[in-house]
Parts: sequence; structure tokens; C-alpha cells
Amino acid sequence: MEEPLKNERLIFHIDVNSAFLSWESVYRLSADPQALDLRTIPSAVGGDAKSRHGIVLAKSTLAKQYGVTTGEPLAQALRKCPQLTVVPSRFDYYIKCSHRMMELLETYTPDHEKFSIDEIFLDMTQTIHLFGQPLEAANRIRERIRDELGFTVNIGVAPNKLLAKMASDFEKPDKCHTLFAHEIPSKLWPLPIRELFFVGGAAQRKMENLGIHTIGQLASCDLAVLKAHLGEKYAVTIRGYANGVDDDPVAEKDPINKCYGNSVTLSRDVSDYETACQVILSLCETVGARLRADRVLCRNVCVELKDWEFHTQSHQMILPEPTDSTSALYGYACRLLREFWDRTPVRLIGVRAGKIDDDSFSQLSLFDSPSNRKKKDLEKAVDQIRSKFGVDSIKRASFLKEDSIVDHAASKRKHLNRQEDIR
Repeated sequence: MEEPLKNERLIFHIDVNSAFLSWESVYRLSADPQALDLRTIPSAVGGDAKSRHGIVLAKSTLAKQYGVTTGEPLAQALRKCPQLTVVPSRFDYYIKCSHRMMELLETYTPDHEKFSIDEIFLDMTQTIHLFGQPLEAANRIRERIRDELGFTVNIGVAPNKLLAKMASDFEKPDKCHTLFAHEIPSKLWPLPIRELFFVGGAAQRKMENLGIHTIGQLASCDLAVLKAHLGEKYAVTIRGYANGVDDDPVAEKDPINKCYGNSVTLSRDVSDYETACQVILSLCETVGARLRADRVLCRNVCVELKDWEFHTQSHQMILPEPTDSTSALYGYACRLLREFWDRTPVRLIGVRAGKIDDDSFSQLSLFDSPSNRKKKDLEKAVDQIRSKFGVDSIKRASFLKEDSIVDHAASKRKHLNRQEDIR
């Protein structure tokens, strides 16, 4: 059994196997124990199977064997696997599953960091003595999640966050793996560079052109060569990662939002202004609702675009007056888009609201017309209805078209789903 060196940090990374699909299976089996377990057949969580609209959010192991990938258009996945069973997403329930897992894991250490809805880091350095040897403790945690919550996880055990995350990506599902410093040459370095965290497609191509194909080759590459082709900062970071270097602490992020944002990766590239604005409206629905829920206003709006080669550009503006209005955010964001976008096809669109103020300190504008006040009252009424009856209870008519590229409220799990509402 591999063990950490004395005085070495000990980090666990817990990652749910096929999270949305697993949680959807748990939901269906809890409602009907005789229901078919989606994890045992070629299946996917995505859009509407009848209209073949939407993208694959999660897929089963059997679906993966047919070449189905997360993020691909549903129509393409069905061509690969005609017998694919597709079910719609149920984000409210997925958040509950995530929250239950986080509560269970927080009993092992006060030092934890939620990385995403289905991933969490635990710093076990100060508490591992309470639970036994690292790998034994990780396996007990894995078994508790499986037995008590009904789904499986992979757990990576390592001296830092980077190596723990890499370890949790080793053989799946329902496994625990270690990646300590002395294991790097045998477990990490033989892997393709694409599997190293923070290596994207463009960086991969540049490194392969230099003859770098494995993480081990990257770890031993001359830093000056990397800087010349990848840029100084990225070269230092990525070569450090290849050698297992990461000093980032496990710490919860500041709960006070300095910025409210949302972004969406699209099922197809977008190059026309009208479609891009529809995506922006979907994003502003979520951002505006979160501002109003927290009773804050923003004084800055930023639009971010990422094209098919993953080049990112953004444009922002200071608002003439603070706002929490979805309509106002949408208007400003569309103006920004018109000003800086050259119609290069984009794959990701994001909207951020910054420079946050408490709404109790906002001044009444002399130009706040009765129609603007009616819009604000309407948006608050819509928030209340969605909070009580679900996000889908009210939709804008523009999102009822069958060919809409996004849902009416992008990333629903961020939309009015407060933690206190799902305990």
C-alpha cells in the first residue's frame, strides 16, 4: 500500500462518476426500485430525444463505448448509437444529490473546497490520523457514498490538488488511486500530454509539433524552448504541473460575490448577431435573477466570447446607473456585443455583472420612468413564481421555438437555486 511521506500534505479529490446520469438513475430508482438503471444501458442525459435537440450532458459507460462524448450534439450521439436512451435533465435534484455528498464529506475535515457540482477537494493533512491509512480512509469514504447515497465516485489521494485530481481520473468507476511524489515517474509521466490538467487543444498541438507527446517529455523539456512557443507564464505553470508542482491551498472561495456571471458552451458555432443575442438573453435571465435574490446591484457588465480555437476576447462597460434588471443587462450586453464582435464563429458566450453594490444604497434615478419601474416589478414577480413553481413555469416566448440553441435560463442550477432551499 502506497503511503505519503512524513510531513507531506494529504489531499483527497472526490469526483462523481458520470454525475448527472448517476443522479438521474438514483432519482428513478428511488421512485421505482424496479425501474431500469440507466447506468446499465447505453444512455445519456441531454435534451429532447424526439426533437433530437440539445447536447449530451452525461453518458453511461456503455454509451461511451459507442463513441458518445459529453458536450456533443444529441443528433450526432444518436447517429453513433441509435439505441441510445436519452432522458431530460433534472438540475434541482442533481443539486440536492451534490449537497448531500458535500455534507457527508465535510465530516472528515473542516478544510474543504467545492470545485464544481460533482467535485470536492478535502485537505486531510490534520485529520487523517482519525481515519487510518490514506488509501483505507479513501476507500471507506467511497463505500459510504455508494451505500448511503446510491452513486459511485472516484477518489484521488495525493500531496496536492493537481496530483489528487489527476489520480481521480485514473481507472473508473468506483475506484481510489494514489499519486504521491515517488509515483510520478511510473503513473503520471507515461500519460499523453492532453491528459494533464490545463493542457488544451491548441497547447497540445504546439507541444506535439515540438516532439512532446507525453507528460514525462514535457517535464524534462527545456524551459526556454517552452517559453518561446507557449509564452513565459503558461510555460512555467505547465512544466511545473508536469513535475507535480502545485502549492494551491484547499480553501473555500470568498462567499461574498464580487461578480455575478454565467457562460454557456454552445452545441454549434454561432456567427450571427441574432442568435448570439438570444444566448445573451438566456444568460442575463440567470445573472439578473441572482442579483435580485441577493439584493445587490451591478455597475459593470462584461461580455466574453471564446471561438472554435479557444481564443478568448471580452468587452466591458461601466453602467450609467446600478441595476439588477434582466432587461437592462440584456440591452447593455447586446450593445457590447455589437461594438466588439467581428462575427468570428464562437463556441462559448458569457456575461458577467461586476462592481457590486448593496441595493439599499442605490439612488433613485430622475430618469427612472414608470415603464422601467413596471419592468422591475414584473421581473420580481417572475422570480417569485419561478422560485415557488420551478424555473420552467414561465418562459419568454422567444425561447419556445424548436430550434432555440439554448434553454430559456442558461445553467438552471445557478438560477434561483439557493443552498438554503435544497437542504
